[in-house]
Amino acid sequence: MSTTQTIFDITAPSYDADRAKLIPCFDAFYRRSTDLIAHDAKNILDLGAGTGLLSQFVRQWYPDAHIVLADLSEPMIAKARERFANDNNVTFEVTDYTTAPINGTYDSIVSALSIHHIDHEAKRALFHKIFRALRPGGTFVNAEQVGGPTPALDAVYKSLWLQQVREGGATPQQIADSLYRQQDDRCASVEEQLHWMREAGFTDADCWFKDNRFAVLAGTRPA
Repeated sequence: MSTTQTIFDITAPSYDADRAKLIPCFDAFYRRSTDLIAHDAKNILDLGAGTGLLSQFVRQWYPDAHIVLADLSEPMIAKARERFANDNNVTFEVTDYTTAPINGTYDSIVSALSIHHIDHEAKRALFHKIFRALRPGGTFVNAEQVGGPTPALDAVYKSLWLQQVREGGATPQQIADSLYRQQDDRCASVEEQLHWMREAGFTDADCWFKDNRFAVLAGTRPA
């Protein structure tokens, strides 16, 4: 079992309750992510879906789409199953998306706060795999925690985040749990990730939202 899987298995019960307190730009961050999904999407894959929080936002705007939630943590997927217990158009996969193939072709592939847990070479390989799994004209949306372009700015990001979440009412336990999850982070900068996306073949790859360490990146597979 990987360190990442262990961390998320342990913190799954409190994960949802922590999100709004630990992401100062919570509403704008998730709303911008859904804006970038292909407008006619009927088949959507959520990589590193966790408890299904991003997919819940997706479902609000794409009520008829089939959504596949993939995550390596069984306790996280168990929470997602509870969330979508009455939705017959959602399916679940307990899988490590860094090593398992992406089966099928999707209109949009989305991910939120997951890809920063894998190393940079694995990110580059994943972007190529995602590109191949999209239909022409399909979109990849990555709502991500990013690193600063320099070590000094990265330190500023982290310091500002701590200030924001404390002022926003996060409890010491919520902050401690978040810092525990962050011990396995391998954040890349916006510039690095856009380069890797373009390298994989994505056009219109851009950063569409950024607030401190939270960014939404998206690109399109050419039609």
